[in-house]
Amino acid sequence: MHYDKTVLDNGVTILSEHMEEVRSIALGIWFAVGSRDESPEEAGMSHFMEHMMFKGTPTRSARDISEAFDRIGAELNAFTSKEYTAYYARFVDEHLDSAFEILSDMVTNASLTDESAFSEREVVIEEIARTEDQPDDLVHEVFAHTLWPSHPIGLPILGSRETVGGFNHAQSAAFRERHYLTGNAIVAAAGNVDHGELVKLATKHLGLPNGPRSERPRANSVAEPKLAVMRKDTEQAHIVYGTSVFDANDPDRFPLAVLDGILGGGMASRLFQEIREKRGLVYAVYSFQALYQDTGEFAVYAGTRPENAEEVVKLIQTEMEKVAMSGVTTEELDRVKQAAKGHLVLGMEATRNRMTRLGKNETTSTEMLSADEIMERFDAVTMEDLQRVAADVLGRERVLAAIGPFEAAELEHLVGGGAQ
Repeated sequence: MHYDKTVLDNGVTILSEHMEEVRSIALGIWFAVGSRDESPEEAGMSHFMEHMMFKGTPTRSARDISEAFDRIGAELNAFTSKEYTAYYARFVDEHLDSAFEILSDMVTNASLTDESAFSEREVVIEEIARTEDQPDDLVHEVFAHTLWPSHPIGLPILGSRETVGGFNHAQSAAFRERHYLTGNAIVAAAGNVDHGELVKLATKHLGLPNGPRSERPRANSVAEPKLAVMRKDTEQAHIVYGTSVFDANDPDRFPLAVLDGILGGGMASRLFQEIREKRGLVYAVYSFQALYQDTGEFAVYAGTRPENAEEVVKLIQTEMEKVAMSGVTTEELDRVKQAAKGHLVLGMEATRNRMTRLGKNETTSTEMLSADEIMERFDAVTMEDLQRVAADVLGRERVLAAIGPFEAAELEHLVGGGAQ
């Protein structure tokens, strides 16, 4: 992966990938702070700060910011994860100076007024309410909290109504003072961008307080057999069933990605074919993985009528045990490796995706690999690698989280160890 990297004397890191074939630039200002870095009383503050950065500075109102990006035909947005917060824009290359200055003004000079905080926290509470009304999303939060009950990585990125309802100028300013520092800041850009110009703009406009990269407490990677049931009178039961795994730099992440694809990564996957196509018990069933700096999760989601929940969980268990004990076919291995490489190449054609890879990998200290290097890693996954990782991951203790119109006692017998 050819990219340029500069670390300024104050600690700000600048990365860029030049793409001659495009006329646009995707620019992001990232901070290595996310929901896992929050204390219990400030849960949701990283995401709240994302909202507040759009509410105006001493020289620009919220409307001024929106109109300024409209005038240059740019897209403007932001997102928050458990490990980082990013503010980004995509625009025609000739507008780099303007876009960088406005984006920098937003993240360095946001007024964070009480008036803005009072109105924006109501917006976020509405966002929380929307998630609570979507059990297929909410069950993932129930699962994460059950997997990591004593660490903020298991808490919702949005926070709670109680914590968000108390956010004000003082709390926002204090959080910015602790985390929006030069050592936590990463500028990432991809497209028709000149690295030297990007460095000059960062030096000129990104006037953040000096400070080192924030330390974060490690998360426990050991799963225990647990059950969490949230009773709701829903038409479907929503289930997440899985375990904790290794971190985002572990070399076994490539066999894990292949395992994910074979077990539940698409319409040709074992879970989709067995539970939906053959038996018609679900509309949606899939496996997924999320890897962080020091831990990760691998699990299966399914949505089914409550009376079918027990059967669906048992079918998931059966498919996990088949893979762990009997392995997979050469055809499955080859098919999923090719699919992974295809998705990678298609995604790399977008400037935003390339910018995101730079920013995400740098904020999380993840190995920076080129598309060719990633494809080589997938090609190198052997049947033995896959069998070893499947036996490890699918043999671990598992957590079952469910939302639906039933009591925990009805599902207790489904919780236990992994495939043996």
